[in-house]
Amino acid sequence: MSFVIAVAGKGGTGKTTLSGLFIRTLMKRKKGPILAVDADPNSNLPLVLGLKVDKTIGMAREEFFDSRTKIPAGMPREAVLETKLHDVLVENRDYDLLVMGRPEGPGCYCYLNNILRKFLDVLVDNYPYSVIDNEAGMEHMSRRTTRGVDILLIVSDHSLRGIETAFQIKSLAHDLNLEIKRYGLIVNRVKGALGPSLIEEIEKKGLKLAGTIPEDEIIQDFEIRGISLVELPDDAPAVLAVERLMGGLGII
Repeated sequence: MSFVIAVAGKGGTGKTTLSGLFIRTLMKRKKGPILAVDADPNSNLPLVLGLKVDKTIGMAREEFFDSRTKIPAGMPREAVLETKLHDVLVENRDYDLLVMGRPEGPGCYCYLNNILRKFLDVLVDNYPYSVIDNEAGMEHMSRRTTRGVDILLIVSDHSLRGIETAFQIKSLAHDLNLEIKRYGLIVNRVKGALGPSLIEEIEKKGLKLAGTIPEDEIIQDFEIRGISLVELPDDAPAVLAVERLMGGLGII
């Protein structure tokens, strides 16, 4: 069975960067192979990992729709679709990457998310760890692409509005009865210590603070220069903070 880490949060909080750092930490600890899933239609996780992706689930969806009339008699449609989905998987030595992407033509995201969910149900069991970078906000929750999760880490910026959004994400997940065993709040890009008002708000909302990640100029420099965060030095402040966080949660 795979240990599944899902990352959620409103746009701009750095959830994709943190997803990349979780993957980096697992790689360094020899916990692979890891399944990395970019479930955000904006698909930024490949950039964080320094990979070029030519195919996405969205593209596979369109190819499947276009080829339905050409499927040989007697061949199940599901088998054809599964083959296309496996072609989307980008394989590496320490981790494999699956990118959701956007649909290429008209159609509802519901079908696309159903494909991803069913495919993941089978795929994740082949990996000791899976890290899922969900789309910003809460839409992925209402479409139930986040389920069967060991820990949902909700990322917030250093603001009261961010904490409110994190609370809404947790509340929606609870209302939808999603299969999430644990929750944790991460406050990202913190300069110094958390202010008393923010700590009070976290406690008032009943959120469990998993940890804080400091503002890291090294990450900013890597992102500007387009360097994979996998290449970050081991003593980078954010790298050390993520290692402490994952250790404290018993993930590593």
